[in-house]
Amino acid sequence: MATNGYEGVLKMIEELTTNAGQIQDEVLREILSRNAGTEYLRGFLHGQTEKQLFKKNVPIVTSGTSGGQPKMTPVTSQVTKNCELFRGFYESPVIKHFGDINQAGKRMELMFARPEIETPSGLKAASVSTSIYKESKFRTILPKLYTSPIETIFCPDPNHGLYCQLLFGLIQRDEVVTIGSLFASTVLRGIKFLENHWQELCYDIKTGRLSDWITDSGCRNAASLVMKPNPEQADLIENICNCKSWEGIIRKLWPKARYIGCICTGVMRQYIAELEFYCRGLPLVSAFYACSEAICGINLEPLCKPYDVSYTFLPNMAYFEFLPVENDHDESIDMKKNDEDTELVDLVNVKAGQCYELVVTTCAGLYRYKVGDVLMVSGFYNNAPQFQFVERKNVILSVDQEKTSETDLSKAVTEAKALLDPLGFILTEYTSYVDTSSAPGHYVLFWEIKGKEGKHCKELDPKIMVECCSRMEESLHYTYKIYRKRNIIAALEIRVVKQGSFEALMDYYVSKGTSLSQYKKPSCIKSEEALKILDSRVIGKYFSPKSPL
Repeated sequence: MATNGYEGVLKMIEELTTNAGQIQDEVLREILSRNAGTEYLRGFLHGQTEKQLFKKNVPIVTSGTSGGQPKMTPVTSQVTKNCELFRGFYESPVIKHFGDINQAGKRMELMFARPEIETPSGLKAASVSTSIYKESKFRTILPKLYTSPIETIFCPDPNHGLYCQLLFGLIQRDEVVTIGSLFASTVLRGIKFLENHWQELCYDIKTGRLSDWITDSGCRNAASLVMKPNPEQADLIENICNCKSWEGIIRKLWPKARYIGCICTGVMRQYIAELEFYCRGLPLVSAFYACSEAICGINLEPLCKPYDVSYTFLPNMAYFEFLPVENDHDESIDMKKNDEDTELVDLVNVKAGQCYELVVTTCAGLYRYKVGDVLMVSGFYNNAPQFQFVERKNVILSVDQEKTSETDLSKAVTEAKALLDPLGFILTEYTSYVDTSSAPGHYVLFWEIKGKEGKHCKELDPKIMVECCSRMEESLHYTYKIYRKRNIIAALEIRVVKQGSFEALMDYYVSKGTSLSQYKKPSCIKSEEALKILDSRVIGKYFSPKSPL
């Protein structure tokens, strides 16, 4: 987008947010007029398109991806049009604050396509990002605006692709004006990878030759077109990387970078502190909020702290409704008991400070569809509400983009603990958390085990605990297994704690005001103090020895 074009888009945002209620009614009317004849809507609306009839008759349906299972959502020409329009909306506030990045230099953006699959009906299915990378328009602008050749994006081995994308980013380091990826976890993974491979990367730059272990022909061909010996650049990068602390390393390696662009909200908040260490002083910009089911909102204040990001919903992207949720006194957000008994709230009628689950109706054929995201109203911009992401409903563990629910975890634990029973041991308590102190992150389970008939848990064969780790991974959902295979998630770990550890945990929560009669052991530990209580009582650590696939 040209710099002089963003002002027109900002004016359009003003008009949209000012007339949010009217535009929402128009969006719903258009969706119902277009789709009233579909088999699904005919059963509830009988060909009519009135808003009140829609709200009265069309049921709320459950979210599709919050439980970890990959689901397919339809893509129509209108969806594609909305995506193109949305890009202008979320880039305009960024251009306002940082200038036109597209005119200033190149983006070093870590991008990874995934193979397409074919549905039984013969339709092609792919991730949203892969669909974008396949578009001819993207391929046309890629060499001018990005450091990564298309071959590295579509490399079937993600480690080969990551190595090459970092290599090309270093070769073009003087042109890089922004660094990022879709999610903060991917940016951090890239920096950790660089930390482990910088010497080899410097050698490749010095010799002008790609390392032999990169066997992908596409990557090698792309490298042969641009690589040439550059010992001066290699020595400079080597001097930067060969230091005691990597604090601020991103700014040192790419001195012209203006910001880091990636989603840092939601589950990605866990990566903010470490990213800030590596990019010391560079803003972390979460530009937009979208989900598989719908495009939703933009960040009008890209310079705000990542923990304070609010997204202003755009009323022309979908028809939005909100299911009120209530705060639990423990560490979670609970839905009100029966969705059917709770009236959904329109976009312009939400209340500041209240939490809601997002429900969408889209032009692609989703009607009153619960996305599974819990949001809190942080304020309003004109008449459009601004939301902060709170959490995923029922999701308690997530390292990257996988979503593991309490039900998923319980099922896996049940499968694993069955190995203990014949040996005279029982699992009495467990909880979990995601350890991101190293990359990639991994799931950690705290287990308190009791021996039957006087047995002590120290008598338990370590090989059995390792097998428990494997059994858990084998029992988790498909997305988790794929991410483990691709090393996006590291091996699951079980930490056995001594007897009485979970009593100490309960004492801690009671000391913080939880009623003893209403205490619920958290399925996932979010408190640093609670984590310290369990970690201080660990008597054994065990890891899954191999990927479950």
